[in-house]
Amino acid sequence: MKNLIRLIRPKQWLKNIFVLLPVFFSGMLFKTDSLLPSLIAFLAFCFAASAIYCLNDMVDAGDDRRHPVKCNRPVASGEVSYRTATIILAALVVLSALCISLLRQRMLQVGLIIAVYTTLNALYCIWLKHYAIIDVCIIASGFVLRVLAGGMAADVIVSKWLVLMTFLLTLFMSFAKRRDDVLRMNETGEVPRKNTIRYNLTFINGAITITASVTLVCYIMYTVSTEIVSHFNTDYLYLTSIFVLVGLLRYIQLTVVDKKSGDPTKIMIQDRFMQAIALLWALSFAVIIYVL
Repeated sequence: MKNLIRLIRPKQWLKNIFVLLPVFFSGMLFKTDSLLPSLIAFLAFCFAASAIYCLNDMVDAGDDRRHPVKCNRPVASGEVSYRTATIILAALVVLSALCISLLRQRMLQVGLIIAVYTTLNALYCIWLKHYAIIDVCIIASGFVLRVLAGGMAADVIVSKWLVLMTFLLTLFMSFAKRRDDVLRMNETGEVPRKNTIRYNLTFINGAITITASVTLVCYIMYTVSTEIVSHFNTDYLYLTSIFVLVGLLRYIQLTVVDKKSGDPTKIMIQDRFMQAIALLWALSFAVIIYVL
């Protein structure tokens, strides 16, 4: 059972918090009619994402066996057979479909978005991950699809700002993760994945700097835009930019100084500084739009 849990990677479900962002940013977090469908969409994405992890582990089993960390994955280590992994994958797809069916009026729209996400990521696992830049763009697009599904489920309009910030932030984190692969390649001489040879530290560092900078500028523009100020009837949202800036700097520190960018989810689970910044940002944002 432990190996099956490791196969579906429930810790990675933290990424699906992006599904709940539209209902949070819309100011409708405490309205059951919006929150409940968002939570159902969240679960649907959790099962769909775990199905993709199963597929990825099966496709990458050969390469993972040569990796110092990934060699311990259930399929690569032989602790879970290909047949068992296939059965689990199918079961997760069914569970995701069942969750989608609970959304009723929004079932087709959310189902289509999750189907696009699943297809895109299946192509990523099998083929597209071998192409530098395209690989990180697909990862970032997956988070945008999460946001769109959350907005569709909650029946709220997803702001163009939220789409842009989601893409930029996750692109930044994806480049930071690729930096970990480049470092391992430079230290061991082994190529963790085929597209790693199309990256180097100069390029990665530049990409991280650009995406972090544009993410911060985009967030500041969001907080001071006429559209958002009039929607929330407040012009204090710009104050939350402080936490975004500090959060980006901390992530860059972990990436460049501590060289711990290999697993973004692990960073958020273990790094107390990042947790504090995320909590302070969420609380300050919530107070401004829900209380003031």
